[in-house]
Amino acid sequence: MKILESAEDYLEMILVIKRKKGTVRSIDIAHEMNFSKPSVSIAMKKLREENLITINPSHEIDLTPEGKEIAERIYERHVVISKILMKLGVEETTAVKEACRIEHVISQDSFEKLKNAVSKGYIS
Repeated sequence: MKILESAEDYLEMILVIKRKKGTVRSIDIAHEMNFSKPSVSIAMKKLREENLITINPSHEIDLTPEGKEIAERIYERHVVISKILMKLGVEETTAVKEACRIEHVISQDSFEKLKNAVSKGYIS
């Protein structure tokens, strides 16, 4: 399933907040991403319709198995690419910002090759 970059960003943020706080609500996402609550509500509705999240009666947001798979893949890319850029001397703020853009466009094959290069010590 191909989803929009913005949807991937939301799923990744849900995963990060869930790991940090244990529960996720729309307001948490709005604060973390610096978006308006109405914008986040619209996005959550779309993600729910695509069966990528669930929202319980207490308004807590959870990732479905498919949503979690996407979120974990994007988050792994973000972490690995950020680390690689910083190891290459890119300033942390820039590395994190650019990793956020790269994580959406890099192919799985290229990403696996980057991870392999790191694990073999080619990038240290």
